[in-house]
Amino acid sequence: MSHMRLWAAASIIAVVIVIGFFISAPHASEVAQVAQPQAAAATAPVVTLHDAYRRGAHTITGSLMAPDACMIATATSTLVGSASTSESIAVSISMPADSGVCLELPTKAVFSTTIAAPAGLPISATVNGAAASTTSS
Repeated sequence: MSHMRLWAAASIIAVVIVIGFFISAPHASEVAQVAQPQAAAATAPVVTLHDAYRRGAHTITGSLMAPDACMIATATSTLVGSASTSESIAVSISMPADSGVCLELPTKAVFSTTIAAPAGLPISATVNGAAASTTSS
């Protein structure tokens, strides 16, 4: 009689473990729903710019939020307009994708570039070829 009680208790415990596993295991439909909002979050990056003009040269420094601390921002600046009249300064920021393992914590990436140009020109920025919204500091 005691063997029957042990088998009954073991069967009940096994059923509870199996049911608990099926309840707690993530389902494929739940994983797909979590992945969709991350892909839809493609917005224009915000770049903070500071322009220091001295002796005919603009030193443009700035920052933007990078997806992780391993990304390095590099910038180049060019004059937009004809050779005789400059209309604006275009800052091209490049942030190549990092192929290594890195903590995915948004981090401020800084950059600096210098260009000889007349004073008072407006500045526009692009990040990896996409237009960025700019703020001045």
